[in-house]
Amino acid sequence: MLILHTSDWHLGRTLHGVDLHDHQAAFVDHLVELVRERGVQVVVVAGDVYDRAVPSVPSVRLLGQALRRLSELATVVVTPGNHDSAVRLGFAAELMRPGLHLRARVDELDGPVVVDDTDGPVAFYGVPYLDPDSVRHALADADSDGPLARSHEAVVGAAMRRIRADLATREGARSVVVAHAFVSGGAVSESERDIRVGGVDSVPSGVFDGVDYVALGHLHGAQRVGPVDARPTVRYSGSPLAFSFGERNHVKSSTLVTLDADGLATVETVPTPVPRPLVELTDTIGRLLDGRYDEHVEAWSRILVTDPVHPDRLYSRVRERFPNALAILHTPIGAVDAPALRAVTIETDPVEVAADFVAFASGADASAIELDIVRSAYEAARATEASA
Repeated sequence: MLILHTSDWHLGRTLHGVDLHDHQAAFVDHLVELVRERGVQVVVVAGDVYDRAVPSVPSVRLLGQALRRLSELATVVVTPGNHDSAVRLGFAAELMRPGLHLRARVDELDGPVVVDDTDGPVAFYGVPYLDPDSVRHALADADSDGPLARSHEAVVGAAMRRIRADLATREGARSVVVAHAFVSGGAVSESERDIRVGGVDSVPSGVFDGVDYVALGHLHGAQRVGPVDARPTVRYSGSPLAFSFGERNHVKSSTLVTLDADGLATVETVPTPVPRPLVELTDTIGRLLDGRYDEHVEAWSRILVTDPVHPDRLYSRVRERFPNALAILHTPIGAVDAPALRAVTIETDPVEVAADFVAFASGADASAIELDIVRSAYEAARATEASA
């Protein structure tokens, strides 16, 4: 059985103010074509299909089109992530077309979607994002003294116990868990939302023991987590697009998983379309503009200008050369030390305060001429006030 594992579409997301809708639509086209060309039988989407709980109308339409097109070619299993509203994403689950399964309810997580191939059945268990404060009562065992501990490990562990109990009744079935969680050891990115509860946000990979493959969502870099020789294989597919400059070196991809009669056989990553590369350039204003970085002119860029003194017309000059610069920062190297913080009182010389500000803002001491101008303006203001 060939399975396509994807997650973290974040429909509606922007990148430093740039609308990514068209690029996300191009990713959907790529995904549909990949399913068609490779003969994928099951598509799993492990959460964060939307970027926020109340998505925009264009994002809702794009998701509807994506699920319709994919479910015409394969069985589709979708679970919500921490960015999605499980209630809104799963409100019409009972009305969906055959082959499309939205697994958004906690009481359904041990009721799998079963898909057969020539080697027998495969049980797909959809585990929505489990917020400990919301589900630790519902997932507690009937004979327990109270709710589960307030941790991600406790609630995901309880969910997996229910899944293993159901799987034990399905002799010969292979199994895939589709979940949205932060598993210990995963490499994080700056664009992921913090899911820490009670100071802890991670789940040990061993919690997922007992199944053939774990299709994870949440972390935006494609990666395997847990021991290399561990079973099951636990993987993040990563996001299809970069959502921060911290992801500029990621190879964005989807994951093709093959199950044979004995369980997991192969894992293959397929790169997704890159709308524009992301680059970070760090140099002086002169070197940034002299042509040596021309290959990056069309990229989305974050530019760090290192001149010790704030260059004249910094932003307009950089943007003229790099029209797709999304962030321009002055990060001086060799600037004067920032003045020590001190209390400003009625006795403090205003000219000294102005000099401190110049040193802080420009990275260079105010010149004698500048200080003379400031002192003349201050003395003129005092004279005007005294004569009023």
